[in-house]
Amino acid sequence: MLEELFEWLRIPSISTGGGDAADLDRAATWVADRVRGAGGECELVRIGDLNPLVVGELRAASAGAPTILVYGHYDVQGPGPLELWSSDPFEPVIRDGRVYARGASDDKGNFLPLLHVACAMARAGTLPVNVRVLVEGEEEAGGRAVEQWVRADERGADAAIVFDSDMPDPSTPAITVGLRGAVKLDLVVRTAERNLHSGLYGGSVLNALNVVTAMLARVLPGPDGRVREELRAGIEAPSAAELASWERLPPGERVIAEAGGRPVHPGAGAEYHVRNGADAALDVNHVEGGEPRTIVPAEARASLSLRLAPGQDAAAMHDVLEGLLREALPPGVDLQITPQLAGPALFRPEEPALELAASALNAACGARPLFVRSGGSIPVVAEMAARGYPVIVSGFALAEDRIHAPDESYALHSLEWGHSAAAELYRSLAALAPRS
Repeated sequence: MLEELFEWLRIPSISTGGGDAADLDRAATWVADRVRGAGGECELVRIGDLNPLVVGELRAASAGAPTILVYGHYDVQGPGPLELWSSDPFEPVIRDGRVYARGASDDKGNFLPLLHVACAMARAGTLPVNVRVLVEGEEEAGGRAVEQWVRADERGADAAIVFDSDMPDPSTPAITVGLRGAVKLDLVVRTAERNLHSGLYGGSVLNALNVVTAMLARVLPGPDGRVREELRAGIEAPSAAELASWERLPPGERVIAEAGGRPVHPGAGAEYHVRNGADAALDVNHVEGGEPRTIVPAEARASLSLRLAPGQDAAAMHDVLEGLLREALPPGVDLQITPQLAGPALFRPEEPALELAASALNAACGARPLFVRSGGSIPVVAEMAARGYPVIVSGFALAEDRIHAPDESYALHSLEWGHSAAAELYRSLAALAPRS
């Protein structure tokens, strides 16, 4: 498996700008070749001009087995300044028990065990479940091809496994049962045909930056960091099993401090895991306009994002958020809003697939996994949830992997756990009853 990982990592499949389309095709073909080499069927699916999806299938050794969809992504972030790397980002090396390369953790090293083990079992004639392979090439670039594919897929699955997540520490595996959704809005405000002299026209004409800041002030969180009640509609409280699991997580104050942050008020650290896993949050991400001289700006731009807690409806929250912004818009101002929506996802720990997965990870790792929620969003998981099949979101990344940064790496220990976990998951999930 390590040899395979090195082969895959050597392909600079960058999707975030500056990459080569031929390398993305090579990385996708590499996956397809592994599936076909194990006796499976596989094709590269192109939706419009987007990067190819790898869609394949490995058949179970016996009829009547459930179908498990495994998801990962072959695209990676650009390396950034090469002088900040200790070695070539696309020539993997092992140092101190870690594989160093771009994509080592996110997501080639994290995902590969699912593919490698399924192929090995298929070749040996011991694969206990049907494995559908879905690997995309635009996760880092925000592409939507994989979501369109999941939405249109007629066959579906009895469960899905996504190894694109992390562990709270090197000795504790985790299953992410909740992911936040997001409503992201890009605003463009125009108040005049051109910038005007602030001495001659200031106070008489509308300033686009003033308008934007007033609109943002309308929706900003309060002093305690919590969003307005209208933007919290539909939130589902965490279950007792989740809350009990979270008691084993590192204290929120430590998590925030290690990231270089500070709580927004004295209670935010203690509430960290609930706030970032089970509550909504709003952040202004960018504001620009004008020049550093005495003008009245005619145009201003801003971006803001509302993270949605499980239970909330992305379309409904978009309407509420846009409505609040428009309430602060003066007459005669041109406003353009470009939205991006991703729904949240929530899976109950007591669902049969998740209970089987917890037992499998316990057997593989020698430690009972925690049920956690992530403050981030994985849009494809929300699409899978909308299709009605449970998704086991897990993985063995660690904070010290430095994903998206120079010297990204992945622990050999994590790779070993991924291999053991994949084998146990396939064997355990064979107990699921196939859909009719």
